[in-house]
Amino acid sequence: MVDNRYATALVISCVLSVLATVYLSVAVGTQHWYQYSSPAVRGEANVSELRSLYEEFMDGEFDEKTYSDTLFRLNGTVGLWWRCVTVPENAVWHRDPDTKMALECRSFSLPQQFTPKYKEPGNHNSGEDMLRTYLWRSQFLLPLVSLGLVVLAGLTGFCACLCRSLAPTLGIGVLHLLAGLCTLATVCCYLAGTDLLHRVSVLPDKVDGSLGWSLYLALISSPLHMMAAALLVWAARSHSQNYYRMTAYRVA
Repeated sequence: MVDNRYATALVISCVLSVLATVYLSVAVGTQHWYQYSSPAVRGEANVSELRSLYEEFMDGEFDEKTYSDTLFRLNGTVGLWWRCVTVPENAVWHRDPDTKMALECRSFSLPQQFTPKYKEPGNHNSGEDMLRTYLWRSQFLLPLVSLGLVVLAGLTGFCACLCRSLAPTLGIGVLHLLAGLCTLATVCCYLAGTDLLHRVSVLPDKVDGSLGWSLYLALISSPLHMMAAALLVWAARSHSQNYYRMTAYRVA
């Protein structure tokens, strides 16, 4: 028999785990981790320049400086897997200030995720920036590790339910704790990498950057995983102590 307190703790931890996993999955799959706000376009010269940047962004070769400049100038948003810019739906957008805008996105391919970052973005002769390179790779790999740990914890919990045993609960709690730490590390790596990018790539005048809702979802999922871990560890420890007390009482 499982005490009602332990059962309640297990149910609450499952709910927290599901919420955290959904939040993290949505965060990983969306592009609103960081967003830029740029001023409205004025003048034919600026229009031609921005259109050229947009075409290079969509069809050109992958280059950090090119896509970063485009994000800065075209109200871009960037996530772990996606980079997007806001452009007009028609080709004469500079003539009509009320033209509807659309979000155009490109994904980071797997090889692009492992492309080295350079001390001067776009200049391959400036030398590799090891810190930014590994921060970028970490922000890509850590959320996948976190989701993998949660899946492993879920499979272990399912097997424990089939066996009607609370023995693996402590291990499941530890897996959730590691998942929460990986998620928190993902956010930290992303923020650090973005800050370093802004130090080597000067933002244009009147361009502002802000954190997006996808990053906040990832940030929320971390404490949810940790709270689930705390409940699971408490249930495992308490049940173990009561079990040994009952065993000692029966022996006596």
